[in-house]
Amino acid sequence: MSISVQDEKHLRAALELAREGIALCSPNPAVGAVITDKDGNIGGTGSHRYEGRKHAEVLAIEQAGSRAKGGTLYLNLEPCSHTGRTGPCTSAVFDAGIKRVVAAMPDPNPAVGGRGFEQLRGAGVVVEVADGELRAEARRLNESFAKFIQHRTPLVTLKAGMTLDGKIAPPPGEQDSPTALGIAGASMGWITSEEARAHVQTLRHESDAILVGVGTIVADDPLLTDRTELPRRRPLLRIIVDSRLRLPLESRVVKTAKDDVIVFCGFAEESHKRELESRGVRVEQLPLYPASWALAAGGRPVKSSDSRPDMRSLAKRLGEMEITSLLVEGGAMINWAALSSEIVDKVFLYYSPKILAGTGAVPSATGEGFRRMNEAAHVKNLTLHRFGEDFAVEGYLKDPYEARLQVVPAPESRTGQIYEGV
Repeated sequence: MSISVQDEKHLRAALELAREGIALCSPNPAVGAVITDKDGNIGGTGSHRYEGRKHAEVLAIEQAGSRAKGGTLYLNLEPCSHTGRTGPCTSAVFDAGIKRVVAAMPDPNPAVGGRGFEQLRGAGVVVEVADGELRAEARRLNESFAKFIQHRTPLVTLKAGMTLDGKIAPPPGEQDSPTALGIAGASMGWITSEEARAHVQTLRHESDAILVGVGTIVADDPLLTDRTELPRRRPLLRIIVDSRLRLPLESRVVKTAKDDVIVFCGFAEESHKRELESRGVRVEQLPLYPASWALAAGGRPVKSSDSRPDMRSLAKRLGEMEITSLLVEGGAMINWAALSSEIVDKVFLYYSPKILAGTGAVPSATGEGFRRMNEAAHVKNLTLHRFGEDFAVEGYLKDPYEARLQVVPAPESRTGQIYEGV
């Protein structure tokens, strides 16, 4: 629906307020609200925080007071019509005397989507829903909520930094060893620029969890933290896939663990498991997926005798933990494991204007690969980004808003509350 220039201005302000809630709302969506009085002047604003409980439109109504009567409510997401941790926002809109609502998009929650608009219209409130760029921005902002609320698994983004010829690391050298933590990253340098690496921190901040394979820990000894210094409701969950539980006790993730590190393994040696758990690392075993690949000397892929934890089971487990978004930062084997298990929803691939060439350099994904071109993972809805000399490709393997599975009514959360649509 076409809206006025003034409507667009206020709706963009609501979107900006919603963005202030990034990392502070999960597992709820990010929502911002603006109320204008009957003369078009701003009377109140609100931005949702999970811990604050009150929804954005309620906060805006409280701030506007009597100025809300006869006014317009702008928000990036349809008002909720059900009772969860709070009462329905549609009732608050009626009670405040608001006569018009302009929203950027409907609620993607299949249990309640569209009901809020229906109730508002039934009560005589004029409802208008934006389209075009504003709706696209609103959908992008809450795509992790859309995926989670429909499928109970997180939105999975595969991130990788690589050369123009698709290499994520030079050939493994003699200096690499299971005990030489961090030596590969320290000695081989960065592929992507400082600007691109700074943007990666933005992706981490937008995510509930980050995942790598234990090989990345052994090679680079990363911290895997959100270094934006922006506020978070809960720490970035650091996840390590480690089939044989060989995570070194001297690694930085273990040394800094504060119940924010979890290792998914197929086999757990009991004494090492106890050592990790005593340091604040959670260890969970998952069903095994039989096909596993490893890098032999020179980067040649060879089949491993060890099985790896099943990635679909991992995604399901994260959904049970109310993790709505997962950033896969990989390692070549983990990248292939995620792609081949079809858990990846989108990619964010950074490219540096360098060419490593050679058969020994590590490719972005190491494994059996897709055997036919028509089986290849097809990335759609591409967006290109520039970071100095580098560029990045953002795109989707799956639409987070598409109901790919049978939709069931929203279950209760671990806290006994219905998952809210706003």
